[in-house]
Order: sequence, then structure tokens, then C-alpha cells
Amino acid sequence: MSIGRYIKEIGRGKDGARSLQREQAADLFGQVLDGAVTDLEIGAFCLAMRIKGETPQEMAGFLDATHERLQRLPDNGVTTVVLPSYNGARKLPVLTPLLALLLARSGAAVLVHGTATEDKRVTSEAVFDALGLPAQTSLVPVPSGQCAYVPTELLHPGLKRLLDVRRVVGLHNSAHSLVKLLNPCKGRALIVSCYTHPEYAVSMAETFAWVGAHALLLRGTEGEPVADARRTPQMEAFREGARHLLEPAQQGSLTRLPDLPKDISAAATATYIRDVLDGRQPVPAPIALQVAHIQRELARRPSTTETNRPAAVSTP
Repeated sequence: MSIGRYIKEIGRGKDGARSLQREQAADLFGQVLDGAVTDLEIGAFCLAMRIKGETPQEMAGFLDATHERLQRLPDNGVTTVVLPSYNGARKLPVLTPLLALLLARSGAAVLVHGTATEDKRVTSEAVFDALGLPAQTSLVPVPSGQCAYVPTELLHPGLKRLLDVRRVVGLHNSAHSLVKLLNPCKGRALIVSCYTHPEYAVSMAETFAWVGAHALLLRGTEGEPVADARRTPQMEAFREGARHLLEPAQQGSLTRLPDLPKDISAAATATYIRDVLDGRQPVPAPIALQVAHIQRELARRPSTTETNRPAAVSTP
């Protein structure tokens, strides 16, 4: 098979490109994940979508194709908090592992999934390893009160290959947005997702509405799904795709900054996280607030239709 007919539609430039229907997007992305297309076609797809930008309907189709093919974590009987960690640390310590461990300490089941997409950034995987929590090598249920880090290749090798295209062309592609939206669990999940630029907040919210997601969305720290330890970002919940404001963005000048490590290495970040967990350092207020919001979302009784299944839903 070939995705050439789809590339003709999406590859006509910023003004001439046409968007795909959800079913067409699912077919295209499924062929890419299955390795049924050439490297040239994959490159053309990545660059065309980079120029055009994905519509929420297209991203919903990409999710449909991915969810159909994922190796998913077995149902653990509870709602799993899912933290996609793909950006890592560039200037600030990556505190996604701190968020995960705080949630686990509160009794939640927490899954962090990710892979390194840039060689120069410090990843959550490296920090977990420095904490003595190495990456999983197989997909097993995550019990309440524990967290696990799962590399993307365990979920789907084709998705990992698509993420790795960035190392060749130097640009993000649709997979980098998709991994922040997907549900890798067979059971219920609360997806904690983030954006870096305001336009992504709009497109991600519309995608969550399309797929009827159970999610929390915030402006993350350098692309990581953890609140900036220095200033509380806006936080929103999505319940069956319906949008609810949880926390407005903090306004005004900051009078005090948290004592964060200036060394962002995995070892230094792990030491800081241990200090916070052991009470030698305070939990940064924005992260404590994020934990509280996630706990409240987990405590909400799901409706009879709120199963967070990844199957296609009717359009809103």
C-alpha cells in the first residue's frame, strides 16, 4: 500500500493543503506505524504535517490507529495516572519523577512513559534510574501506591521509530504531539498532558473533546507534564471530553522562588527529589497544587459511560 494519495492532500503547502477525515488519518497513521511505507514517504508525511499542522480530527484519527496497535498495560482495577515524559530538562531540573512519586505516595497508580528525543536533555528515565527505579522491561499492571516508567518501544516499536525521525530531520512530527494524548492502559486512565505554546492548548483541548478523554491539561515545564515549580500554571480537567477549569494561572510578580538545584543532572535531580520526599525540602507549591487537583479527579466517581476506552467516539 501507499500513503501517496494522502501526502498529495496534506503536502500542498500551508495555504493549499487539505485536511484529512478522521478515518483517512487513521489509515495513513496505521500504515506508518505498521512499517508499510518507505522512509521517503515517512519523511514526506512528517514534513507535510509539520508545515500544515494537525487538525483535532486528524489527531483523533492518529490516536485511533495508535490505540488499535498499542501493547497496553493490563487493567489494574483502578484509574491509572498517566504522565507522558518526552521533553526532558534543558534549563530546569526535570521534576516529572517527583510528581509521579508524590502521587504514588498518596496511593495512586502512576505510569510514566517516554523516550529520549534529544541527546542533550536530561530525561525522566535517567532520573528514575538514579533513584533506583529502572525502566520496566515488560508490561505489567501498576498497583495502587506505586509508579513505573515504561519506554515507548514496549508500547509500540513503530511509534518509537517515528519519534526517532527527529534525530534525522531535526524537527518534531505528529508523533511528538500524539504521545502526550494517548492512553496506554487497558483500564481507566487519567492522562496528565501539557503544552508549551498557547496554540497547542487550543488544539489539544479540541482533540480531547473529539475522543471523549479523561485528562488534565496544563502548561508544562519545558514540555514536561509537571507544573512549573516557580509559578502555578492554568490547569483544566477533561471529563468525557467536557472541559472544566480547575486552576487559573498565577498572576503578578513572584516574591519568592523555590530552592531548586542549579545542577540539572540526573544525579543532582534525584538527590533533590529524595530531599523533598524525605521532608528536608518543601514540595514546591505549584506541584503540591497539581497533586491535589489530580487526587480530586481520581476521587470523582466515573459515570457509567466514562470508561476512557480508546475506541472512536461520535464527533462532538
